[in-house]
Amino acid sequence: MIFHAAGFAELDTWTLYALLKLRTDVFVVEQRCAYPELDGRDAEPGTRHLWFESNRVPIAYLRLLSDVEEGAPVVRIGRVATVKEARGQGLAGKLLVAALAAAGNTTCVLDAQTEVAEFYGKYGFKQTGPEFVEDGIPHVPMRRDIGG
Repeated sequence: MIFHAAGFAELDTWTLYALLKLRTDVFVVEQRCAYPELDGRDAEPGTRHLWFESNRVPIAYLRLLSDVEEGAPVVRIGRVATVKEARGQGLAGKLLVAALAAAGNTTCVLDAQTEVAEFYGKYGFKQTGPEFVEDGIPHVPMRRDIGG
């Protein structure tokens, strides 16, 4: 298993295709969410793509976005996905640790699917607002301030 982190310009065509396929397979097909997966943010200058691959195939992924909330810079973590066959191996947690290290001294935010909010709580994230439904799935906004 190999860990990767890259900006958009560093992704070759095959890797980009494979990452987008992983995200689509998990969110659009498995979770049955028809939503704009290609949201235009993957290519932004501050975006980082983190993933694990096995046999040259991505099996777990997350995306980091440079964002601003209430006038302050934040890192937005999203698109956290692991293929069904690789779940239970701790890959999402390892990606999250790498994401928090990459964020450094910047507050991190995310919108967690409610059923996995407890997972993010183990990494210092706290719920910051009421549950909401996005694309038919309940979510909660969460935040991890500098220092966890």
